[in-house]
Amino acid sequence: MVPINPVAAQGLADIYRQQRAIMDRSRDITDASKVGAAVAPEGAQAAGKPEAVGFGGVLDKFVNEVNTKQMDSTQAVNDLLAGKDIPLHQVMITMQEAGVAFQLMVEVRNKLLEGYQELMRMQI
Repeated sequence: MVPINPVAAQGLADIYRQQRAIMDRSRDITDASKVGAAVAPEGAQAAGKPEAVGFGGVLDKFVNEVNTKQMDSTQAVNDLLAGKDIPLHQVMITMQEAGVAFQLMVEVRNKLLEGYQELMRMQI
């Protein structure tokens, strides 16, 4: 096992706190997305056709994947801090993946919000 520098351990603790905050935010977003989940039309299921995934379902799946990456990242940091045999580079890769996924999710949300606001400003 590689000894951890106390300064590096402080940096990991800061990163861990940031990851926890991101995970809490993604959990809030996940809870909010369940309120507006899309429902497939009744005729689609009655006709024996496969259930169509609506826009809300796609967004829900995307948010759940980001949340999973955040939880994996948190678990990897916890394992490293607990002294388990996990390579530091693997923890950093996991954290970066989670961070990039969260940034992508925020940008997608921003673009969707801009599109919605543009539609609301249109004259009828």
